Amino acid sequence: MTNHWNDIANSDCVLIMGSNPAENHPISFKWVMKAQERGAKIIHVDPRFTRTSAKCDFHTALRVGTDIAFLGGMIKYIADNNLYFKDYVLNYTNASFIVGKKYSFKDGLFSGFDPKTRRYDKSTWAYEMDTNGVPMRDLTLKNPRCVWNLMREHFKRYTLDAVSSTTGTSKADLEKVYKTFGATGQPDKAGTVMYAMGWTQKSVGVQNIRTMAIVQLLLGNIGVAGGGINALRGESNVQGSTDQGLLATNLPAYLSVPKSTMVSLEAYNKARTPVSKDPQSVNWWSNTPKYMASLIKSMYPSEDPAAAYNWLPKLDADKKDTEYFWLALFERMYNNGFKGLFAWGMNPACSGANAGKNRIALGKLDWLVNVNLFENETSSFWKGPGQDPSKIKTEVFLLPCAVSIEKEGSVVNSGRWVQWRYRGPKPYAQTRPDGDIMLELAKEIRKLYKEEGGKFVDPVLKLDIESWEEHNEFSPIKVAKIMNGYFTKDIEIAGKQYKAGQQVPSFALLQADGSTTSGCWVMTGCFTDAGNMAARRSKDQTEMQANIGLFPNWSWAWPLNRRVLYNRASVDLKGQPFNPKKPVIIWKDGKWVGDVVDGGGDPGAKHPFIMQTHGVGSLFGPGREDGPFPEHYESMECAVPKNTFSKQLSSPTAYYIEREKPKKVCDPRYPTICTTYRVTEHWQTGLMTRRVGWLLEAEPQIFCEMSPEFAKMKKINNGDKVNISSPRGKVWAIAIVTERIKPLKVQGQILHTVGIPWHFGWIFPKNGGDSVNLLTPSVGDPNTGIPETKAFMVNVEKA
Repeated sequence: MTNHWNDIANSDCVLIMGSNPAENHPISFKWVMKAQERGAKIIHVDPRFTRTSAKCDFHTALRVGTDIAFLGGMIKYIADNNLYFKDYVLNYTNASFIVGKKYSFKDGLFSGFDPKTRRYDKSTWAYEMDTNGVPMRDLTLKNPRCVWNLMREHFKRYTLDAVSSTTGTSKADLEKVYKTFGATGQPDKAGTVMYAMGWTQKSVGVQNIRTMAIVQLLLGNIGVAGGGINALRGESNVQGSTDQGLLATNLPAYLSVPKSTMVSLEAYNKARTPVSKDPQSVNWWSNTPKYMASLIKSMYPSEDPAAAYNWLPKLDADKKDTEYFWLALFERMYNNGFKGLFAWGMNPACSGANAGKNRIALGKLDWLVNVNLFENETSSFWKGPGQDPSKIKTEVFLLPCAVSIEKEGSVVNSGRWVQWRYRGPKPYAQTRPDGDIMLELAKEIRKLYKEEGGKFVDPVLKLDIESWEEHNEFSPIKVAKIMNGYFTKDIEIAGKQYKAGQQVPSFALLQADGSTTSGCWVMTGCFTDAGNMAARRSKDQTEMQANIGLFPNWSWAWPLNRRVLYNRASVDLKGQPFNPKKPVIIWKDGKWVGDVVDGGGDPGAKHPFIMQTHGVGSLFGPGREDGPFPEHYESMECAVPKNTFSKQLSSPTAYYIEREKPKKVCDPRYPTICTTYRVTEHWQTGLMTRRVGWLLEAEPQIFCEMSPEFAKMKKINNGDKVNISSPRGKVWAIAIVTERIKPLKVQGQILHTVGIPWHFGWIFPKNGGDSVNLLTPSVGDPNTGIPETKAFMVNVEKA
């Protein structure tokens, strides 16, 4: 989230797309209701009418997988009707940047596309540079190659007629949403958007979010109170896990994993450190050498960072990043490419797309370790439906771990608030906290290396695991201090002395020479010599801070306790807030007050988007794998034979496995659109909640939600058992016939959609049904590899 949970209450309009917070993030929804009580308009755009819809001022449906078409139409509407915040767009975005002559877009393809590799040469999307190496700008916005005009040209096809024909949403509803949310483009107004997996789990997932980012930049809604792009995390620590490098291409704090061609730390820094010659651009990633050296030093404090860099894992430079994500790894496992797997806190036999294939792949391992609370479908895959245990060689180990309330440590919520939790009861029976399991495992591996030797021993034997423990147990406190970082020697910075062993108070003090450590640079400042900032629980705030509910002394937010990211964009070039009634920061008496300001310096001295190389928000985003502007593409499995907007039906760069690529555009065997979702009563794959009697009573079985029109066509009654099939498998479910899902008219034909929750599995309860992921496809987003489980095709028949 660019903002934070209670900041939603400051919004004048909340647009909810790709999410159902009233049911899936119910505590967050209290802030939506607060905003509504204060006069905000709440809009829900979703294929189903949900409990969120029931609380909103307006709901309209759209066809699954057409969010970019819907939002592309909004971009056109905002530009055509002059609803954009002109000063913001001109000063704080790249609207005036001039794009080079190599850039083009035609028939659904951007310049630089190679059909053999299905990749773009992004150099064709580069800006024109002046003699100082700064992007050229046309502040009159008259140059036909400036971003503003290229954007308008790109989205001119997204007319109300075209968008309505694609999404199935009426033109009247489209215009109502566009006009209502577009009204937040005034200096004294703010609109926010809430999204979740309904946007991300698509083959165009990243571009779904990019499209909304363009809308918010046009309206001046980034950096302001009540604005932002707010991702709703499905667990209390999803944000924390990504901060710590959960993704295969990330090291902690979003540093990129080295490529195999980056043979030295110097080579890595040269390749991964963006350069900007604009004196007004903070270009914060220019500090990459400092953060990388400090990260390496946190793992190997007795080693020189340049030497220890050689011990870090490297990605093969010849492979796409997606080859290291979930879908590709299970494909490799399916093809006997792995000997073993640690499934830590996961249940891939249910949670992964194409789960039937995942279960087969698990059977091709020599060993499987599942660290989890209870026996589940993954640890017991070998005795599941369709399995013959006598033919499965995999040796399975289930390591029982403690639940969250039995462990101490920090969690990072969606708003980036790092909050410390203390242990409640002791771990049950012989269960162990994850940290203790990892610590003991590391010790045993080191023991084996010392006794038996092996290849590449240094990164294992020299890893500083001693600093993780206290009294022979994993120490969350000590690890939190490592995450923050400390000085490795006495040092003077900007005239101030720091002692060896002292905690680093700010990531601005991290160094590239090995004199500092930091296990996660965005966390620097969370555990200083002043104490554990994440454990703070004070509601103290100034009158200005209280006006927007900033609560700067409650826990700690990364970075540097900043509560609203890019808050410098909330003020004009003189440091005065665009909305004086809800200021986030203000230049007063020669200093900034309010939130922790982005970038520092005097008003107008720095561009506000400090994490961007050129310091401004990107209407034109040349870093993505699938294009610098979002473009509507149909889902990889789709119900229509053509794309309304171009000749390119589906994303040309989408991730797929060749032998699993959909064979037909519109397979008549699978005529019905299907989407998956969560329910309030169950959690993830249901590992915990399916064992809780009152929750199981509320939602006892897998169900298939369908419209009365579809049910009548299929001769299905409410409560009937139905079979749902896809090219990958079949599941049964109980039919719920409801008007919450309606047929939509798309390109002149009536299309039907069904929805199924994904919380079930065969192991418990016995009559609860199996995972809907037995149906979902192995296709995904080209930037992240996330599977397209929210939009695929099925056949539904009465059982």
